[in-house]
Amino acid sequence: MMRPGPRNLITDVPGLRVGNAADARLKSGVTVLTADVPFAAGVDVRGGAPGTRETDLLAPGRTVQAIDALVLAGGSAFGLDAASGVADSLRAMGRGYAAGGVRVPLVPAAILFDLANRGDKDWTENPYRRLGAAALAAAEHDFTLGSEGAGTGAMTATLMGGLGSASFVTEAGTTVGALVAVNAFGSVIVPGTRAFWAGPWEIGDEFGGLGPAAVRVAPFTPRPMKPGHGREGGNTTLAIVATDLALDKAGAGRLAEVAHAGLARAIVPVHTPFDGDLVFGVSTGARQGDRMEAMVVAHAAAVCLTRAVARGVHGARPMPGNPLPCWSETGT
Repeated sequence: MMRPGPRNLITDVPGLRVGNAADARLKSGVTVLTADVPFAAGVDVRGGAPGTRETDLLAPGRTVQAIDALVLAGGSAFGLDAASGVADSLRAMGRGYAAGGVRVPLVPAAILFDLANRGDKDWTENPYRRLGAAALAAAEHDFTLGSEGAGTGAMTATLMGGLGSASFVTEAGTTVGALVAVNAFGSVIVPGTRAFWAGPWEIGDEFGGLGPAAVRVAPFTPRPMKPGHGREGGNTTLAIVATDLALDKAGAGRLAEVAHAGLARAIVPVHTPFDGDLVFGVSTGARQGDRMEAMVVAHAAAVCLTRAVARGVHGARPMPGNPLPCWSETGT
């Protein structure tokens, strides 16, 4: 029997830390995952409109085998500059790949579109480099879910989105976790109810305790309320799944690939042409295991990601100017 880790966060994976930074006026933010030492990572992209930086180096055939941090950011293409702030700070710490006598921090990043959430986007200087550096500086083992970091101004079809996380420890003692910024074209709740699509995978009352929806759902045509929903690339769910099981880049990529099943259980529809959905896979390599344990870990990562999506939306807080209600405002 798998059980949640002590924090029920991705940072239950030993060595991982997460930091968040946000600007309430901007209604946007940045989330950074880093570790005590460089780690293996892969990526799997399923959405039709992704926005990324340095993800090509995660392919198994590329030279570099480990990276220093991952960045999830709001701000659409502007948010990619958050990785520059993270890289600058890591270099000041002496972190990075040794090349030509210089340390070059490797910081893949992905962004979501939150420019239509009624925040003040009339900046004269891109704020995301500053937010990236602040998020790295805030990286700790404990962090808050909901309207935080990259999830600050995120939206789903009918509710405000948010930053979610969850974890598992397998019977063999391997730790698995998920981190997600939910800004989806699709819905996370069953139409006409408050029940999350993720309900069958809930543990305890971690996202309201409503359990599975007690209805059969007829096929429906999604009609999102969120501003800018028809804009190509105007959405996106960004996720990281991580484990301490030793995996190379190919294994981390496979972990990310399988974990997409977790998004499909929690968001309807998912991976649309208007989403840039992607999942990063991470391995700290602290524990050895066989192929059977790798299969268990991949399944656990998908379930963690399902739960993390619901936990992120469940934790969203009402804020001035929100264009959509939070789950907590939808009644009982």
